[in-house]
Amino acid sequence: MPVVFKGRNARRNALSAVALALAVSVSACAHDNTTTGSITRASSSAPVDDLSSQQLDTALVGMGKRYAADPDNKSLATGYADALQAAGRTDQSLAVMRKLAIAYPKDRQVLAAYGKALAADGQLDQALDAIRRAQTPEYPDWRLVSAEGAILDQLDKPDEARALYQKALMLKPNEPSVLSNYGMSYLLKGDLKTAESYLRKAAAQPGADSRVRQNLALVVGLEGRFDEAEKIASAELSPDQAAANVAYLRSMLSQQNAWKQLKADKKAPQKAG
Repeated sequence: MPVVFKGRNARRNALSAVALALAVSVSACAHDNTTTGSITRASSSAPVDDLSSQQLDTALVGMGKRYAADPDNKSLATGYADALQAAGRTDQSLAVMRKLAIAYPKDRQVLAAYGKALAADGQLDQALDAIRRAQTPEYPDWRLVSAEGAILDQLDKPDEARALYQKALMLKPNEPSVLSNYGMSYLLKGDLKTAESYLRKAAAQPGADSRVRQNLALVVGLEGRFDEAEKIASAELSPDQAAANVAYLRSMLSQQNAWKQLKADKKAPQKAG
């Protein structure tokens, strides 16, 4: 049986804050087949996740102008919504996708992206409805199956979520984004050992992207192995990207004083039960 940390309120509260803060990005971030989330991201010349804040701001200006000139263009609208989410402007991203969903009420790709925007904005019940409407039961899309699981995890329904991850893995064996969501499901419940196992498997798969490795870095950091976590967070990136990822990791682990508290807990004996 895996060890589940149930004692030490400060440790549990810190873990919950960090995990819940990351949960939306887990279900929302995605591009094609190499994602931490489950919904296809519109293609672009450079993934928005690889842009610096300044580059993203500059890109948003141009994308906003093109979108304003042609708001019903699916590719433009979904790409713009993705970039807005990456910039933290979830309410504006949702407005873009809501308008597109009105224009294309039966389009699976649009409904999926709309569900993603709803989840990123914290509207989980509505997101779940949109994802389910986008799915075709006779030809299920593993991305949507995994996305539904990620939303159910955020609605505190881990058993239902994990059943969906199993289904997604039957449809797409060893898919790193599904394995990552599976691992984050255990993180949300404080089972760090099992979470790390799934995330290590995810990170070892061909096509695993940076977001999978950042989730692994987060779990390793939460277990108290901070040097290892920073090494994982910095791997295979440019110096600027590595510094940004380490800064993000530290900021996540500092929520509710988590970084300091976990260091203290590492030195103290663990209590179960």
